Amino acid sequence: MDRIFSGVQPTGNLHIGNYLGAIKNFVEIQKRKNIIKSYYCVVDLHAITVWQNPKKLKNDTLETAAAFIASGINPTKSIIFNQSRVSSHAELAWILNCICRIGWLNRMTQFKEKAGKNREQVSVGLYAYPVLMASDILSYKSTLVPVGDDQKQHLELARDIANKFNYDYGVNFFPEIKPLIFGGATRVMSLRDGNKKMSKSDDSEYSRINLVDEADIIRKKIRKAKTDSGSIMDLKSLDDKGEFKSEVICNRPEAVNLINIFCATENKTKRDIIEKFMGKNFSNLKESLADSLINKIAPIGKEMKKMMQDSSYLESILKEGAEIADEDSKKNLFEIKNIIGLN
Repeated sequence: MDRIFSGVQPTGNLHIGNYLGAIKNFVEIQKRKNIIKSYYCVVDLHAITVWQNPKKLKNDTLETAAAFIASGINPTKSIIFNQSRVSSHAELAWILNCICRIGWLNRMTQFKEKAGKNREQVSVGLYAYPVLMASDILSYKSTLVPVGDDQKQHLELARDIANKFNYDYGVNFFPEIKPLIFGGATRVMSLRDGNKKMSKSDDSEYSRINLVDEADIIRKKIRKAKTDSGSIMDLKSLDDKGEFKSEVICNRPEAVNLINIFCATENKTKRDIIEKFMGKNFSNLKESLADSLINKIAPIGKEMKKMMQDSSYLESILKEGAEIADEDSKKNLFEIKNIIGLN
């Protein structure tokens, strides 16, 4: 039997990358029978590794919870809460900071990418972000963690920390952590640049489809999405496993991105989509993709807006979820403290 944990940052402008790469998969997991508990967390402590406007952060936290529920996560089956309401996350993070090694954090590529040339000016929180992520997971002795490709390295660090804790104290307390990576769009790219990940912080609204975008906006953004001058590729672009060959991804990133989005939205294989559209102009695929996104995304956005008008409902869901998460995590934290001599 497995315990699931995953989280989404409340930084506003949730987009189809968040949905197709994460939230949609959370919904699918609810159908599994071998799950003890599923924890879906709005990771607001992670959000403040960079400065956030306090009022906006609170609103974005509620909006992220609304996105979970509107997408189909059932709060009676899954535990939905925001991270800062459960103090065990921060307390365990300190303990794990004392287990983790500087060399391990220095290898984290995401920190290097986010810090850039201003490495000496960023917060300690941004540097130690992966340890807090490990604490999120280990607070519940989670075994399966739905993540995107870009988070695999952080998950491997969480596994290393758990193994070192077990070894240092001669226990078998933390179970093995396994990533859960599935779906046709584990890494959704920008609609303006197929080599960049779709981002909430991109200056161009046309780089992403927001979950709250209305139908006409979705269609307009897809029509304006960047492609190349070629027609849609044929089946020779796929390898034996049905994935795009590396040279195709390198040479035609925008074309690959649109097809990947279509596959994930419709739960189709790349072969399915290519067989239908190969040799045609991208305008044909774009119209069908826009129809698909409008059908799947617009109702989610409509429901999110409706829920945001009644924040008391969302607050009650987060409060109830936090109470369960707090009780569960404190039981584990008490045992951890006993193991290391703090109780």
